[in-house]
Amino acid sequence: MAPPITFTTKLKVHLKTAIARLRIVQAKDTAVAKQSRREMATLLETGRVESARIRVENIIRADLTTELYEMLELYCELLLARLALLDRPADDGVDPGLDEAVRGILYAAPRTDIKELGQARALLEAKYGGKDKKSGIVGEAMAGEGVSERVRRKLATDPPRPELVEEYLRAIASAYDVPYGEKQAQVDAELEQLGDDDDDEDGEGGGQKAPPLLAEGWGAVSPPQALGAKSPLSVAPPSPSTERPSPKVKGAGGQDLKPSPRVAAVKKAAKAASETPTKARDDGKKKPEGEIPNVDDLAARFAMLKK
Repeated sequence: MAPPITFTTKLKVHLKTAIARLRIVQAKDTAVAKQSRREMATLLETGRVESARIRVENIIRADLTTELYEMLELYCELLLARLALLDRPADDGVDPGLDEAVRGILYAAPRTDIKELGQARALLEAKYGGKDKKSGIVGEAMAGEGVSERVRRKLATDPPRPELVEEYLRAIASAYDVPYGEKQAQVDAELEQLGDDDDDEDGEGGGQKAPPLLAEGWGAVSPPQALGAKSPLSVAPPSPSTERPSPKVKGAGGQDLKPSPRVAAVKKAAKAASETPTKARDDGKKKPEGEIPNVDDLAARFAMLKK
């Protein structure tokens, strides 16, 4: 025979599912809040301050709801950790260490959309509510007696104070580096000053600023004169070659151009002088001092100097 399902067993299951659900909702609300803050920053950047001031109230409400879910999650974890204290008879009342958590869940669960949390509250109401289910601690909790002030304040439906709205707008503008408030006034003053400076520089007509005068000495420089038409083709001069020291030169008609007879005679005499051996070099003897050298001696010396 299966053991009977007790109150603590049922409450344990509902508390665990409520904790998981609360964590999922908190993660979702956090992502939505980030997107909403970006939208508020865009409104502030485009100058739609009044629209941002109204819409930021939704962000404030979402933040308060997220903080409430965090507190309810802590209450559920506290009941799970001290579940054995809930086995006491209902006539003995709630343990003082669990009183705030029980009253907080009884008060907040009907005002939230967490179904699992409502199921845990129904079990607590059935145990501590008496016959009419609204007497004792349940009735007191529904009226807000003994409930934490933080829980009641986060569930309040009053609009947020203007100071809180202004603080939110400044925090969002600072997080996304958007000028707002004092920073916006400072930026406007700087822009206005820059506009005045531009007007002073441009003059009354508002035209472009005239270019500065040329430095002294630059006015004397004359522009380059036209050099005439230039051929699009340019040919580099031929480089000297050592392979053909005396190339044949041809005329316009293609005939070979021969050197003049005088140039030819000089080249022939120089060649003959360099090839004819002298008696002084062959015999190895010196001419007597005071003797006049002949033509062969002069040719030989000239050939040696050329070497």
